[in-house]
Amino acid sequence: MIHTPTHLLYLHGFRSSPRSAKAQQVGAVVQALQHQGLDITWACPQLPPSPQQAVAEIEALAALWPRDTMVVVGSSLGGFYATVLAERLGCRAAVINPAVAPARDLARHIGEQTAFHDPTDRFFFRPEFITEFEALAPYPVRHPERYWALIAQGDEVLDWREMVSHYEGARIRLLDGSDHAVSDFPQHLPELLAFLGLPDPRSAPAP
Repeated sequence: MIHTPTHLLYLHGFRSSPRSAKAQQVGAVVQALQHQGLDITWACPQLPPSPQQAVAEIEALAALWPRDTMVVVGSSLGGFYATVLAERLGCRAAVINPAVAPARDLARHIGEQTAFHDPTDRFFFRPEFITEFEALAPYPVRHPERYWALIAQGDEVLDWREMVSHYEGARIRLLDGSDHAVSDFPQHLPELLAFLGLPDPRSAPAP
């Protein structure tokens, strides 16, 4: 039985922020549902560069949340973190073009980086973060039925076949084309909301 979520956590990707388009779109849906009377807590934190610290902060944020009515959504590296959290807490998760091998894929990004949404915001991606990723690896997932994965075959950053293989048994929405950012994300929101157990506020009758 899917319970209506009382808490929703959104996790952004590498070099991204709560200002990302998908985070803003999901947040707008939650805000609309809140205005329609749904009692739901929304959180979309800025994640630190250290994987170990990021997961520690996420776990602390959700420490008192009810496991059966909390859900987590993560995009790219946020999908990796969402999977780590779901495996540890037993909650449901939706992942969008998840980074399934960040220890390998981000090794070439060691050094100073700039944030996508604020080029003046710089951080240093340290070599020890690769070891932290390896220690956190949540695969294979133990309960694939708790996951929904939105995966684009047109992803120019990650291999869609590898993503699919890591979520075997999950509900997978495989897009023909699209891109890493899932630029057509709004049209997939209804399916995401259905998985989460949330109504689509855009389909609510006008008062």
